[in-house]
Amino acid sequence: MNILLINHYAGSPKYGMEYRAYYLAREWVRLGHSVQVMASAESHCRAKKPELMGLDRLNEIIDGIHYTWLATPVYHGNGVGRAINIAVFVGRLYREGKQIAKLFKPDVVIASSTYPMDIWPAHRIARMVGAKLVFEVHDLWPLSPMELGGMSKWHPFIVIVQIAEDFAYRHSDIIVSMLPKAREYMESRGMAPAKLHVIQNGIDNAEWQGDIPDLHDMTKKALSTFKAQGLSILGYAGTHGLANSLDTLIDAAKLMKDEEVVFVLVGGGPEKIALQQRVQADKLHNVCFIDPIKKEQIPSLLEWFDIAYIGLQRQHLFRFGIAPNKLMDYMMAGRPVLMAIDAGNDLVTEACCGLSVTPEDPQAVAQGIRSLLKLSEDERKAMGQRGKDYVMQHHDYRVLAERFLDVFNYK
Repeated sequence: MNILLINHYAGSPKYGMEYRAYYLAREWVRLGHSVQVMASAESHCRAKKPELMGLDRLNEIIDGIHYTWLATPVYHGNGVGRAINIAVFVGRLYREGKQIAKLFKPDVVIASSTYPMDIWPAHRIARMVGAKLVFEVHDLWPLSPMELGGMSKWHPFIVIVQIAEDFAYRHSDIIVSMLPKAREYMESRGMAPAKLHVIQNGIDNAEWQGDIPDLHDMTKKALSTFKAQGLSILGYAGTHGLANSLDTLIDAAKLMKDEEVVFVLVGGGPEKIALQQRVQADKLHNVCFIDPIKKEQIPSLLEWFDIAYIGLQRQHLFRFGIAPNKLMDYMMAGRPVLMAIDAGNDLVTEACCGLSVTPEDPQAVAQGIRSLLKLSEDERKAMGQRGKDYVMQHHDYRVLAERFLDVFNYK
């Protein structure tokens, strides 16, 4: 089967995020299928961008996956520049649709670019060759920029996005959603109920096997010192941004400053300096900041955590469900999880792998930590193992890729 995957922000280990398209495509290739990924050479997600050397595209093969990187304008932030970048990418796909269809002859066309406007060229290509058309939903646009960014529903960009989203729900053969609780909303926008299939984010089991890179000596020294002092480690690994509600975690640390637990925050982000200044001003000696580590070192880091923390600010948009990659990593590492998120789904409770507490509530976070630390080491180990077993069964990319293939054959 020939699979054409359109994802503006698709990445790979060579270039960085996002990884979902790569992991799924790699598994499809392993199963004997041919995958062509169409992506923009410019993306705010990637650590490194493809070098087009002045050309209008770059074709390359990464782990058996055929990538075509299309030249698009450079942009910064979420302003007009990003909108122009999107318009150029979608426009190129539409204009070159006939050539793409002729060269690749896809059996399945997947539109998967976060925003829904790629459904128009995807629909055109699919119709040319009689392929199945799949619309993959990462986030609900235009609801996300409206509810998170405060944009008016009458903003010209939002109007265009809404037209594209409605078109996608009406004209796609299959809808794949990462959001497990979005059915009612999608049906309200014109989706036939039988079209929907929920396939959330996952993990790559291979990244947790074999020779996993160790942590840097300074990081290992800090963590081993805490252990030698008899301290339990409450760990957070990820972006230090407003949405991550790390002020709540610092407030919880303040409540527990005389208890035998240290709060370790690993990563970087726009709020890190402010958080460090807060810790210094409050003279908190039970909080430690560690610089970002490489993705492949995550398993080595998480081994040190007695409890892994994930939190988010209250956001009405989460009513449709969440599937954070960070949570998958915590569960795959076999760590008991403390989650402070109010969402339409709760993987921690479903997997019985930790505790869920009220978000943005330092008292609830502190009490959750105490409750988990009161458990015996064996009880916490069993809790973490349940999380790992759950992820392996439901969120391994090998499993997700095969579920996707089953969807392609859906009648």
